[in-house]
Amino acid sequence: MRVMAPRSKALSDALVSSCAITRSLGVLNDPWTFLLLREALLGRRTFAEFRDRLGIATDVLSARLASLVEHGIMEKIPYRQPGQRTRDAYALTPAGEELKLVVAALQQWGDEHLPSAKPLKALPFVNGSASRVRVSFVEESGTPVEPAQVEFAPVPPPPVSEE
Repeated sequence: MRVMAPRSKALSDALVSSCAITRSLGVLNDPWTFLLLREALLGRRTFAEFRDRLGIATDVLSARLASLVEHGIMEKIPYRQPGQRTRDAYALTPAGEELKLVVAALQQWGDEHLPSAKPLKALPFVNGSASRVRVSFVEESGTPVEPAQVEFAPVPPPPVSEE
């Protein structure tokens, strides 16, 4: 049985923060995690596929996959190839699939603000079509909103009840 390395105080604190961004970064806390998500979204499933595609050290890969499983972003699915022992593949959970939006937003931002002479190797499309998608803000009514029109504001504290 594999024992998880103890968490740092900063990471433990991040996971219980009242700030959703801090909690998210407590899980999605390094570049390897995002690259693993990208590869999973591209259909990679096995330890060997992740290792070979990313060139990541096996101990780092093991730790990142364990963290993604622990936090419900990926799940282990046993598989066995003929003549081999049973191994675990990794599949995105519904929570992991929702990170598709975050990964697409990072790709879109990087493509627009950090251009490269090299062509992109993967783009988001509507399933089964050649129609590209973009990440954008949308009002609850469904109306698109330009980023310049969006602001973050503190949420007022709930009223104190006088019981």
